[in-house]
Amino acid sequence: MLELKNLTIRLSMNDREIIDNLNFVLNPGDRAVVIGEEGNGKSTLLRAIYGLNDDYCDYDGQIVAKGKLAYLPQFFPAELLDAPLRNYFAEENLGAHARILAQLSLSAEFLDSQRPIRTLSGGEKIKIQLARILMAEPDILLLDEPTNDIDIQALEWLEDFIRSCRQPVLYISHDETLIENTANVIIHLEQLIKKTKSKVSIFYGSYSEYVKRRGLAFDKQLQVAKKQRSDHRAQMERWRQIYDKVDHAQRDITRQDASGGRLLKKKMKAVKSTGRRLERQSGDFLDIPQMEEAIVAGFDPKIGVPRGKMVLELSLPGLFVGERQLTNAVNLTIAGPERIGIIGTNGVGKSTLLREIWRSLKDRRDITAAYMPQNYREVLDYEQPVLDFLAPNSNKADITKARTYLGGMKFTRDEMTGKIGRLSGGQKAKILFLDMVLRGANVLILDEPTRNFSPLSAPEIRRTLNEFNGAIISISHDRKYLSEVCQKVYRLAENGLSLHII
Repeated sequence: MLELKNLTIRLSMNDREIIDNLNFVLNPGDRAVVIGEEGNGKSTLLRAIYGLNDDYCDYDGQIVAKGKLAYLPQFFPAELLDAPLRNYFAEENLGAHARILAQLSLSAEFLDSQRPIRTLSGGEKIKIQLARILMAEPDILLLDEPTNDIDIQALEWLEDFIRSCRQPVLYISHDETLIENTANVIIHLEQLIKKTKSKVSIFYGSYSEYVKRRGLAFDKQLQVAKKQRSDHRAQMERWRQIYDKVDHAQRDITRQDASGGRLLKKKMKAVKSTGRRLERQSGDFLDIPQMEEAIVAGFDPKIGVPRGKMVLELSLPGLFVGERQLTNAVNLTIAGPERIGIIGTNGVGKSTLLREIWRSLKDRRDITAAYMPQNYREVLDYEQPVLDFLAPNSNKADITKARTYLGGMKFTRDEMTGKIGRLSGGQKAKILFLDMVLRGANVLILDEPTRNFSPLSAPEIRRTLNEFNGAIISISHDRKYLSEVCQKVYRLAENGLSLHII
């Protein structure tokens, strides 16, 4: 069992609370997912539970763990990437863990090989980390974004693993489908009112039920709160009319009518008492509910690609990394405002293919292509201020327009003027989308466009891209993105590119 008592986490630099007074118990059978926008403290929470207290945070409260904790970090330790698999498992008796290897679909021969860890796929890296964790016989699993960088086949395997795991699991994920298929407890971390107020919601049930009830509760509270204020305004207006009438009568009454004056004075006292009572009532109103909105700049509907226009005619003898050949010949033709997705196992060359597509389109004069790589550093200078990137000519009108869009997407003033490197992954993705909007791009080349967005933000991304009238060429392992945005899905394999039926 894991218990969090009044856990509060604050940022050391400005004392801003990112988690306030969290109380939670993780029990046997729980598969609890932590969701929220980037920068809301999800990874910080898991690290704090495991005892990895970060120096950029201050902590209050208690963390009580009854049993052994195991932690899978968001990123594989860089210092171990060049080690062979055999070294990673040097202290383990692989023969004694046949059940675990079978559970993870791994063989002892594979784990005892000299193969460098760096050459493994994303899914294989997750599996070997889980293998070593499980060999230590933990009582509780903490998994920080195990869905990052793994293909659809590995995602489906991970779903089965989390569902069948005998230990309670507390995990972070951006993959809506995996969350829908595995979680039975939802822990939602939010930052409201321009990130000045933190909120934690805990729901025992499925993710789809949480989203439904959250929406209904929000709408109900908003409706009641608005009606309370509307009724109060009407009452105050009636009270004001009565007050003005009595006040006018008091000013007009003659000194000779002493009896009438006393009656009016008594009546005014009662009117003022009513006014004070109405003012006090306003303090009991329901708050106007706040929700951390997922807002992304929308594309101009006038910008698009004419139907039938040839966007891409790509013919490659194969995909190569250095001298190593990844695939055979690749051919891809895209005409008009098509939205296509590309899937395939990790390491087959999907990102390599997208870079080739970008190279072939970026200098075209008849289209305006924009590129979002999986590694944002390919196109972003992390030392550059955000506004310098979005308004490179320092034109006042361009800066004002960028500020307006950024404000609409809930960026604070400090985030607008600060360096790109200080933004969260989701915020970096938002400024890349905004750059596409400001430049009037009509062909988008996107490598995992939803990977840094929370499951509550991803529907907004899908809606925005569905309304886009240009062409989209994308790689994704997000099953909802593929089914809702992409009109065609291609599978990249060693023998080339082929149309995939979902």
